[in-house]
Amino acid sequence: MDGLLFDILVAVGMGFAGAIAFSLIGLISGTDETTTIAPVTLLVVLLGVPPVGVFTFWLAAAVAKHMTHAVPTALLGIPGDTMAVPLLQQATALRNLGVPHIALRKMISGGLIAAVIAVPLSVAFALLLAPFGQMITVAAPWLFLGAALLIAYFSAGKWASVFTLLPFVLLVVALQTITAKYGVKLGVSYFLGIAIGPLVADLFSSLSPMERARMHRDGPRRFTLAPDMKSWGGFFPNPFKVLDRTQVLWTTGAAAITSATFVFSPVAMTVIMGEVVGARIKHAYHRLTTVISVRNGVTESTYIAEALIPLIAFGLPLSPVAAGPAAPLFNAPPRFMVDGPGGQIVNLHTLMTPMQFLGYGLLAVFIAALIAYPFAMNYARVAAAFVSRRISHEAIIATFVGLVMVIGTWEGQALGLMVIVTMGLVGGLLYRILGFNTGVQFMGYYTAVLTVPALTKLFIG
Repeated sequence: MDGLLFDILVAVGMGFAGAIAFSLIGLISGTDETTTIAPVTLLVVLLGVPPVGVFTFWLAAAVAKHMTHAVPTALLGIPGDTMAVPLLQQATALRNLGVPHIALRKMISGGLIAAVIAVPLSVAFALLLAPFGQMITVAAPWLFLGAALLIAYFSAGKWASVFTLLPFVLLVVALQTITAKYGVKLGVSYFLGIAIGPLVADLFSSLSPMERARMHRDGPRRFTLAPDMKSWGGFFPNPFKVLDRTQVLWTTGAAAITSATFVFSPVAMTVIMGEVVGARIKHAYHRLTTVISVRNGVTESTYIAEALIPLIAFGLPLSPVAAGPAAPLFNAPPRFMVDGPGGQIVNLHTLMTPMQFLGYGLLAVFIAALIAYPFAMNYARVAAAFVSRRISHEAIIATFVGLVMVIGTWEGQALGLMVIVTMGLVGGLLYRILGFNTGVQFMGYYTAVLTVPALTKLFIG
């Protein structure tokens, strides 16, 4: 009982830490999940936090961020992160109608309902796939290659991303060979370099006169915030009253469907489910509010499903979310590894039971709801005004750069930093120019680590 009580206390503490931190980070537009959640979760893993604490931290952070990313999206017209981009069309239309507060409340309430549904359904679906776990583990090198090609094709770059996989994998293999000559084996540094790729590319671009001219702005950005109107009593509104019956049914159905998918792009699933729902609602205003509720719900359910299903069933990051924002839950050497001694998996898959994933997953959602939901519903306008006027994006960037430098130096000293910069610059430019996104790049890294040695053994022996 003492061990269980300790785990619960750690989980609660880390859940609150993740929910509070990323409720605030979600307010800042452009804070991509991979660039923010992944490095901080990696730090939590490397600090030795117990597995249940790591899991609760990550899930509470993801759920909270996907609630508060609605604030800049709905009120300022700027996507809070990558997952908020598909919500922008409906958010802009509702803001033009003078009801951004309605868009915000529908989005957040849809996200909360979907998160509660997604955890148990994802665990159930993972248990159905778990009997095939050993078979899939043995076939992992080829599955990673197939998943990498599939995810690349469904990315923004399509065939360009597919063909870019080969040189990208060769780059990782080349860097591994170079560092091995100096007796340095890196894992975290590759992950960090990919995660902050867009940031590194922007920092280098600012040094180029040509790119600096493109980035130049004549003055500070201007925003118009509508007055806030509260339509409920108390501090914690009921999401089932914020959404009407039709919206609850569509959000619930979309969350249930996307909780059983874990291979496809979460952005693509968000767009598809929104289109499916929108095509079945005739009234224009009701269509806008319903689609935005469903789409924000899908941002929660896809993230939860794409992390939990591979984690519980296989222990391998076989989804865009698992290979990106949730990657530290699978692979964070020297603590978590998908290719440990003897080819064994050592990560949350082996350190937690399915019932722990269910219990601590619901705990994380509850904590995130307790923090992010009433905060965003009651103080969204005040928070948006404060962030747009007072928060320096440069300070946020400097914070993450400092964190990455500390972890890179810890793992590989100067070589670790050079690998981070190299991977970040190449990956960031490929992302910007070809749409070769971070999810595809992570799959490319795992292909280099697992598939290339298997191919070498197959053809050379």
